[in-house]
Amino acid sequence: MLKQNRIPSCLLLRLFIICICLSLRSPFTHALLTTTTTTATATGSGDDNYAVIFDAGSTGTRVHVFSFDQNLNLLPVGKDYEFFLSTTPGLSSYEDDPVAAALSIKPLLEEAEAVVPKDLRPKTPLRLGATAGLRQLSSNASEAILDAVRNFLKKESSLRYKAEWVSILEGTDEGAYQWVTINYLLGTLGKSYSRTVGVVDLGGGSVQMAYAISEKSAANAPGAPDGEDPYVIDKFVVGTKYHLYAHSYLNYGLKAARAQSLKLSGDHGNPCVTNGYQGTYKYSGVVYNVSAPASGTSMRRCRALTRRTLRIDAPCYYKNCSFNGIWNGGGGDGQRNLYVASFFYDTAAETGVVPPNAPEATVRPIHYKNAAKVACTANVDNIKSTFPLIDKRDVPFLCMDLIYEYTLLVEGFGVDPLHEISVLKQVKYKGSLLEAAWPLGCAVELLSSSSSSSSPLKSVA
Repeated sequence: MLKQNRIPSCLLLRLFIICICLSLRSPFTHALLTTTTTTATATGSGDDNYAVIFDAGSTGTRVHVFSFDQNLNLLPVGKDYEFFLSTTPGLSSYEDDPVAAALSIKPLLEEAEAVVPKDLRPKTPLRLGATAGLRQLSSNASEAILDAVRNFLKKESSLRYKAEWVSILEGTDEGAYQWVTINYLLGTLGKSYSRTVGVVDLGGGSVQMAYAISEKSAANAPGAPDGEDPYVIDKFVVGTKYHLYAHSYLNYGLKAARAQSLKLSGDHGNPCVTNGYQGTYKYSGVVYNVSAPASGTSMRRCRALTRRTLRIDAPCYYKNCSFNGIWNGGGGDGQRNLYVASFFYDTAAETGVVPPNAPEATVRPIHYKNAAKVACTANVDNIKSTFPLIDKRDVPFLCMDLIYEYTLLVEGFGVDPLHEISVLKQVKYKGSLLEAAWPLGCAVELLSSSSSSSSPLKSVA
């Protein structure tokens, strides 16, 4: 009888272990694990937060979708740190048809909702802020449009929505939100107010100033003139309470200032206008004649006229004033590091004060004055060769704009001519460039408010 050969049990165990290891290394098994992981991360995480912000401007409506982790750090939305889409015309173009105005944002809403994971939509806040366009309509017309938008969102949107989140943004709101945006991107939120930066945004119709002040300064702040927003507002962002001086100087934006300067000089010529120019300028429905006086452009007389335009010598009933008798917030650490934007950047870029493609640069107010010395001696025939990047619409006003921006900074806001300030269009954030605009700040504040009920706030002195 033949004896049957048996494989030892220890050898069988070793073979079993080897088979298991080989199977785990097989391409099929690796692909299966990868697919499972990818599918899991593509769904909405309970720790993620989204915010949808509509910026309803005069020329069009734009929607921004931002995503944040539980610590309010920005997360990519696709390839960028925000989803952005726009449509034209703006809501104000539908003055006689509010329902059509509301329907104009439907494509934006559908695209924005598609970006937000379905399970996160009910908790994702939606905010619509209308700016320049609706401000220029009558109160009845603008409110009819906003009501139509509210009704549309209530019926059509799956996002978290409140009626009061659809409104016209006051200039102070814009300035405060932009302060949040810039300080958020710079990483200074959540720190002492003295480590935050001040922000000046020079628009066309107004200029906004915003910076954080101490609790003592906030307690001693004067009351604002009748009909105006308070000088100091409290901001609750990333778990921290700030006392923010924020003021919108209406009719002191760059384009409004041009109109006021032309109005003050009358039909005898304006010493800030480029030599040899003859034409007109239309602002807010009024047409002004534009020309230099017979004696020619004069930087000295332009400076004097600009001081009148800003009402630098207006009576001041407070301890510290900026211009036109407005309290300036008292200054302090929160204003020491100053960031200026919008037309401050545009004028600097087209005159070579900053490199044209630089998202941000460090300058001094004196640089605007030095550029003005050249611009105020130019004429319409050679100004383009001197400043090749100038927009043709700015040719008559380059001397005026530079003098205005210099005077606004130095005599209006009290910045030393040699003090370094940052002029910016975009802010670097984790290797990307983000626009320094108000919607991001609005999103951060909305989500900060949502989380403040579960997390104690700290106040910074």
